[in-house]
Amino acid sequence: MDLHSSFPCIADLKHRAQRRIPHFVWEFLDSGTGSEVTLRRNRTALDEVEFLPSILHGPIECDTSTRFLGHDYPLPFGIAPIGMSGLIWPNAERLLARAGAEAGLPYTLSTVASQSPENLAPHLGQNAWFQLYPPKDSDIRSDLLRRAKTAGFTTLVLTVDIPVASRRERQVRSGLTHPPRLTPRLLAQITRCPTWALAMARHGMPRMQTLDKYIDSNSVLPPTAHVGYLLRTSPDMDYVKWLRDAWDGPFIIKGVMRAEDTKRLEQAGVDALWVSNHGGRQFDGAPASISVLPTIRAATDLPLIFDGGIEGGLDILRALALGADFIMLGRGFLYGLAALGPRGPAHVIDILRQDMLANMGQLGLSHLSRLSTHQHSN
Repeated sequence: MDLHSSFPCIADLKHRAQRRIPHFVWEFLDSGTGSEVTLRRNRTALDEVEFLPSILHGPIECDTSTRFLGHDYPLPFGIAPIGMSGLIWPNAERLLARAGAEAGLPYTLSTVASQSPENLAPHLGQNAWFQLYPPKDSDIRSDLLRRAKTAGFTTLVLTVDIPVASRRERQVRSGLTHPPRLTPRLLAQITRCPTWALAMARHGMPRMQTLDKYIDSNSVLPPTAHVGYLLRTSPDMDYVKWLRDAWDGPFIIKGVMRAEDTKRLEQAGVDALWVSNHGGRQFDGAPASISVLPTIRAATDLPLIFDGGIEGGLDILRALALGADFIMLGRGFLYGLAALGPRGPAHVIDILRQDMLANMGQLGLSHLSRLSTHQHSN
């Protein structure tokens, strides 16, 4: 089956994914927070970034490769962390890690994923990143770093844009709790999705395996919070400096939206900044990630990662043109998994590659480094 004939873009995968997974799972994957203004703003702002197409440039060979944090990559993007991705599709983390390794791209495991670093060790490539939701207890913190390093994760990502839990009202309305409780309402949704149900029955309902050893089974949480909140703290600069001293490898701060934060992070010795509004899932009053990217680019020489609303190769080119050095996306890969199962992640990578090549051809670009010269300013 030629997947490109049936699913030529991520939007096609998104449409099929919604039909193949239960409603409460879809709401977990696709929702933002609040009225989802920030979620929509990410998309609208990307659409406003325009390029001037090129003519009469003759045949060109387009090179999509890039170098980032000392590594050469065939494509300028990777797989972002998504908590509890095993709820979207069984073994999601393993399938995503393998896809990243086979394509030579980074895969990022979340602290609150449904697989542990140890479980993923056999499936990791050379570019495995570990995303840390900041534990309060320094012993737990040290143990998580040790486990990640031993499993083969080379890069540490600290997420800093979650000082408190977001509400994510669509998830609440869907009946989803953490961990999921199979109420009659949820069971009715599951019966409509037999492929997902059979796959989940074979593997069991997911849980946050990385955190198992740290959690008291008698702990009580609100229905919309997960066990990660029992461990988490709101980090400060001393926390960042502690991690910089403790981690031997590239260290990235995820969730940067203000240019004035860049200097103190430079001084703390971080290796890259990740410009992100958490995909519109954390704070509904935030600007689009792409809107703040140019000012952050102007404020620092540190390498910049970007996420927020990426739906195709053209969006990747837009972010690179405005100052990003590397792109990460999460929802797109899980749309692929939910739509196509194990074939999904590789197809998402190919969709993005083909779309990048087509649009680079329209711009007459042989390499990504000249993207900014083709941007059209309104």
